[in-house]
Amino acid sequence: MSWFKAVKVPIMGIFSKNQAFSLSNNRRIRNPLALAMGSGQSNIYSRFRFFMEYTNYIDKKNIKKILVIKCRALGDVLLSTPVFTNLKNYFHAEIDAFIYSDSLEILKNNQYINNIISYDLSIKKLNFFKKIVKEIKFILKVRKKNYDLIINLTEGDRGDILAFFSKAKYKIGQKSHKKKFFKKFTHLVKIPPTKRHQVELHLDFLRVLNIPIYNKDLIFNISKSSEDNILNYLKKNNIEKYILIHPNTRWQFKRFNKFDKIIKHFLNQNKKVIVVSGSSKSELEYIEDLIKGLDVYNISGKTNIEELGALIKYAEKIFTVDSFAFHLSNVFKKKVYAFFGPTCDIKWGGWQNPNCKVITSKISCRPCHMDGCGGSKISQCLNSIELENIGIIDIEKKLHAKVLT
Repeated sequence: MSWFKAVKVPIMGIFSKNQAFSLSNNRRIRNPLALAMGSGQSNIYSRFRFFMEYTNYIDKKNIKKILVIKCRALGDVLLSTPVFTNLKNYFHAEIDAFIYSDSLEILKNNQYINNIISYDLSIKKLNFFKKIVKEIKFILKVRKKNYDLIINLTEGDRGDILAFFSKAKYKIGQKSHKKKFFKKFTHLVKIPPTKRHQVELHLDFLRVLNIPIYNKDLIFNISKSSEDNILNYLKKNNIEKYILIHPNTRWQFKRFNKFDKIIKHFLNQNKKVIVVSGSSKSELEYIEDLIKGLDVYNISGKTNIEELGALIKYAEKIFTVDSFAFHLSNVFKKKVYAFFGPTCDIKWGGWQNPNCKVITSKISCRPCHMDGCGGSKISQCLNSIELENIGIIDIEKKLHAKVLT
């Protein structure tokens, strides 16, 4: 008996194509051994095909309706927009999005999205029974849509549950070490332990399905009415060129404590400065303390997301932190300076913007992803940054001096 016959039976038994881990036969790697055996050994080749199949792709012809779930903050949703672009390019399908309602303005003008299902976070404040009723309504709404493919871009129970109860044949989710009852996906995306930009992490959900990536641009479209509102505001206040300061986020540990120096620097150069932020009580109180006694145009809490986009679009320079405003600045390829502390500038930094400058300190413990040092909401890695050391003020002074001479 040859060595091949000796091992044939046990190997076939162990690796039967009926095993639970048997893969799809949509794509195979050509096997030199099978070619050498010739056509007479075709049955042997087919029995060993598990060695040659390297992933579980889907049949694009059967995909008519797709749902992409991204239940996260504003910046995260903006960074997911290339997913919709590439899905629309590959599939002739209806593509919907499931997001939190406060992110609606980010996607509502996106030409690659057909419908948006928005989840109002105020539901979380309801009592237990009312909350359950609302959650069930969302589940039934998604189930009724009869999606063929659901992609949950973020690890989280809500997306897992929606995918679990849907009728979708294909369900794509993030691989996790946590055991969850509702985490039942047909395809799992591995998140690398190394640092990788969030846009690329989003696109990995398409790569695992062998969907080609042809465009990685962020998409954000401003309506004419919102743009006109900002242009009218600038005209009314006789503002042609301005520095835009967005010093805030809803997360206190991301705040940088020297924005007042930046504002004073540009005011001393007779530049017009516009300050903008979100509308939460803590953000507005922070802005009031920051600009006290400074001659700036303060429209904090008075703009919607599209109007913020228009302000960024027409600004000469933008100074901000790791925030939605920063990601939006990259959409328009603006000259933006962003101060990063505990968050990772590789994962959340600039995207396809040569005019972006991310400023960090050299403290060894960053990025720690903590809410301030020891959970204090105050980040030493941010507050230790000196403007003179990074050259912002010095560079501006030199440029100003050249103009005067």
